[in-house]
Amino acid sequence: MKLVWSPETASEAYINTVRSCKSYKESGVAEFLSATAAGWNARLIVETWSRGDPITTSVGLAVAASHSCGRHVCIVPDEQSKQEYVSAMRGVVTTEATEVVVVGESVESTMEEFPGVDFLVVDSKRREFVKTLRFAKLSNKGAVLVCKNAAHRAISGFKWHDVLEAGTRVVRSVFLPVGSGLDIVHVGAAGGNQRGDSRKHPSRWIRHVDHLSGEEHLFRRLN
Repeated sequence: MKLVWSPETASEAYINTVRSCKSYKESGVAEFLSATAAGWNARLIVETWSRGDPITTSVGLAVAASHSCGRHVCIVPDEQSKQEYVSAMRGVVTTEATEVVVVGESVESTMEEFPGVDFLVVDSKRREFVKTLRFAKLSNKGAVLVCKNAAHRAISGFKWHDVLEAGTRVVRSVFLPVGSGLDIVHVGAAGGNQRGDSRKHPSRWIRHVDHLSGEEHLFRRLN
């Protein structure tokens, strides 16, 4: 199994997020992330949030979860943040669809409570964002990881391979100039073919070049 893209679901989530966020000045990030999470049919969407942060991204992710029939989990650092978050979300989306979790003894122990993450959003302005990425228990179907505010990271020299588990297959990564920057990586399904595995999985096609004519021919092996 792997994440499968659904343009119809992405479009519906985008439109609903636009409607839900029409009273906010911030625009762009929430709609994009909502469409992306819903489009990939993410069943477990996890984000981090702290007091004073904009609420629009959270609204978008909650909308996405409603379209993918998934869970939306928000991890906050303390009870004050939890109260502010619940208050801000109330009346905008159905708060019952969102689980708000306060970080326990450590980020690691908190992330262990949520195995199978399909979609994860962290704030690069917070120093703990690296730990959240590193200790996330990603889905075997693959996952999409997002660093928002990537243009204002709390640490310098960030690289995805420093936080991903050894052997993780990166399908693609991209930096988008949306909001204050979105750094996104798509991680492949567990057990997917790695680059350089041609010796374990030999090609069924043989390439031959005619050195006289310069023509290239492809022959398929039958076994």
